[in-house]
Amino acid sequence: MATEVRVPTLGESVTEATVATWFKKAGDTVAADEMLCELETDKVTVEVPSPAAGVLSEIVAAEGETVGVDALLANIAEEGSAGPEETKPKASAEKAETTEAAPEEKSGGGQSVDIMVPTLGESVTEATVSTWFKKEGDAVEADEMLCELETDKVSVEVPAPAAGVMGKILAKEGDTVEAGGKLGTMSRGGSGAAYSADEGTPDTTEEPGGLEGTGATGEDAPSAKKMMADEGISRDAVTGTGKDGRIMKEDVQKAIAAGSAPPAAQSAPAQPAQKRAPSPASDADREERVKMTRLRQTIAKRLKDSQNTAAMLTTYNEADMTEVMALRNEYKDLFLKKHGVKLGFMSFFTKACVHALKEVPEVNAEIDGTDVVYKNFVHMGIAAGTPTGLVVPVIRDADAMSFATIEKSIAEMGAKARDGKLSMAEMQGGTFTISNGGVYGSLMSSPILNPPQSGILGMHKIQDRPMAIDGQVVIRPMMYLALSYDHRIVDGKGAVTFLVRVKEALEDPRRLLMDL
Repeated sequence: MATEVRVPTLGESVTEATVATWFKKAGDTVAADEMLCELETDKVTVEVPSPAAGVLSEIVAAEGETVGVDALLANIAEEGSAGPEETKPKASAEKAETTEAAPEEKSGGGQSVDIMVPTLGESVTEATVSTWFKKEGDAVEADEMLCELETDKVSVEVPAPAAGVMGKILAKEGDTVEAGGKLGTMSRGGSGAAYSADEGTPDTTEEPGGLEGTGATGEDAPSAKKMMADEGISRDAVTGTGKDGRIMKEDVQKAIAAGSAPPAAQSAPAQPAQKRAPSPASDADREERVKMTRLRQTIAKRLKDSQNTAAMLTTYNEADMTEVMALRNEYKDLFLKKHGVKLGFMSFFTKACVHALKEVPEVNAEIDGTDVVYKNFVHMGIAAGTPTGLVVPVIRDADAMSFATIEKSIAEMGAKARDGKLSMAEMQGGTFTISNGGVYGSLMSSPILNPPQSGILGMHKIQDRPMAIDGQVVIRPMMYLALSYDHRIVDGKGAVTFLVRVKEALEDPRRLLMDL
């Protein structure tokens, strides 16, 4: 009896992934929970464990393929009941069946194969053809990327279903296509002299012209390839740091920062100058109109939907950071020596928020239909900036942690965020969020809620300001605090009380010890 290996849940709003690496091959014996393959999404890397012990009888989704949630990756047979020899005819039969389903027309001695729009994911029915990497008549290898589609959620790359020669392109760049629609055709084998795994590997001297080696054993990240194409950067100018030499988006960004660009890209700026008329140009001539990607359109829509759904309101206050800074300076060396981690401001803010949430529990609650769900725990989301964007890892049960445990957890999550190692589970389930815009120099802002949470606290830059203390004007390190909350569940009194309690805890940290 065969056990199916399927794509696990990838996380909220993530519906597709790319098969990055198979750790096992067909015919290998696997143990229960042994890692079979690695999937890459636009946010995290997901490892897929074996659901049962047995023999990996068939790999359905090869490396480089895009798969949706719950898609079939492979089959596992009971040990002794199936092996690579038994599965090979089945795979061949399936391939033959697929080939027969395609038109029987011949082109250059090869059979015509349709290039179809892949499954786009749950609730996604159409996509826009963004870029064709091949043109009609080009030789292609099996699984080589032919074009890129953009959906409301992710970018999807379409691999070649076989080796051969690119035929007619039916859906041009900018066209909207439906899931399961036809993008174009290609001829398998024949005059293309290309090859696939089943056709054997020819000598390198027989490879068609124009196909350059990648220099790595794995497919580069889609975002990296798109950025290289947009910036006109040669792949040889970028050093890949991903698994098996894959080029990641950060690698391309480093190459751009270092000025690594091919001669073609360096000469590109001369072209716009040639197009300009010698006479003074109008404003319209100096504008550049670029169509928003479907992903950016979705981000804009969801941000507005968040504002339209929640009755969002922001309340402000300020805190004198004198006592926290003094306490931190006094004990930071002893703290580091004993706990092996630096004492930062985030642990003070986390503790202060936990203290305030106990008094104002509705800020830690959420709305579910007509019910209010109160959380008797605090899973604290800590917003962190990374080279690929903003992520919010969650510190679970922060209300039960000490200062040292909080600092260690934040340091660990921060390192994972920078290295792109955060799992979806580590970014889900938060009940309240802290966002520190002060590290970028923000003096004041109004953070946007992270649904279904009902509150988010914005920290800002600590800046010396003149303050009236006991009738005297003195200089104090002040920080503005901003609490954005859902007014449907949190009243103004609760929001103000929350901020006052946070302010009191920061201005007199001893209150945290006394639970005051």
